[in-house]
Amino acid sequence: MELFGVSPSIAGPSVNPTTAVRVPAVAAAVGLISSTCGTLPAKVFMRSEDGGKEPDPSHPAYALIHDDANDWTSAAQFREALTRDALLHGGGFAFANIVNGRVVELLRLDPTRVQVLADMATGEPVYRVTEGRGHRDLDRRTVLHLPAPGGVAPIATAREAIGLALTLEQHAARLFANGARPSGIVSFPGNLSAEGATRAKTAWQAAHGGDKSGSTAVLDGGASFQSLALTSVDAQFAEMRQFQLGEIARAFRVPPVFLADYSRATWGNSEEMGRQLVTYTLLPWLRAWEAAYRRVLLTPEERDTYSVEFVVDDLLRGDTKTRAEAYTKLRASGSVTANEVRRWENLPAHPDGDTLASPYTTSNTNTGAPADA
Repeated sequence: MELFGVSPSIAGPSVNPTTAVRVPAVAAAVGLISSTCGTLPAKVFMRSEDGGKEPDPSHPAYALIHDDANDWTSAAQFREALTRDALLHGGGFAFANIVNGRVVELLRLDPTRVQVLADMATGEPVYRVTEGRGHRDLDRRTVLHLPAPGGVAPIATAREAIGLALTLEQHAARLFANGARPSGIVSFPGNLSAEGATRAKTAWQAAHGGDKSGSTAVLDGGASFQSLALTSVDAQFAEMRQFQLGEIARAFRVPPVFLADYSRATWGNSEEMGRQLVTYTLLPWLRAWEAAYRRVLLTPEERDTYSVEFVVDDLLRGDTKTRAEAYTKLRASGSVTANEVRRWENLPAHPDGDTLASPYTTSNTNTGAPADA
């Protein structure tokens, strides 16, 4: 059943990419990671002889990484789609269309139609793509492969947690469909035949079930209604749902606050949680993207000079006061120029902003001033 993407859980529901995202916590985690990987800018950098590096928009791969993966898909949409594939299926795949030795476009492949094999002689991966009733094998140089960390989709490792969350969701839906009340007992004096009991139950559900729950009940024939009390399991239902949210957050390595669980969030630790999201959740995915881009878009000769990197500065930006203090210290130490600071703040360059001299230690050399008497 796993070959067809259907994995039954002990709790009952089958967990697959379609059913898993019906759990709000799973949908939030998948959306957070995939959309962030898509929206963060990625660039091709060229290393200089002095050890620094600068973006190189003239490189053929720059446009594929930064602008458009193909004529109808932006680079952001492309990364978001493949990251989602890796989260739900264990891997994202794209065909690299090569013309005259260079990749000119990247085309997403359906992950359910791609099988990763190994060459018996070299051990190199071979990608078998199903097409209709046949298949074709693609060389590793023509496939951009984004594996999930560990090579396994998070929904597979958290199958039981997601299956239990689905069961709790279904239980909540049934509970509130019946007016958020437990079932009750309608009793009649004397003996009631099986046919009579069936008719009575049908009539009661038709009059008081679903959206008619809570209406005034009229009983005749000496019948009486007794409501059943909540069990201990029902009383702990909210706590069980809260616990499953934490379990899913662990599986996706997402801080619970980013799944809208603010039980442990404070004004003091919110910034630290943002750094944890970048360091422990996003960084493994960004490094996997950089490696996938590097394997397909850079030739072996270029890898010593060029690199593909994501710019995460926007996620780590502090408030205005914190940034101003950091810029002041960098300028005072002579580490950066004024124009570099202005570029970080998306401001135009200043004609006199390319000097490293500290503006806080420049002496006054006004030669036209009169000498002291």
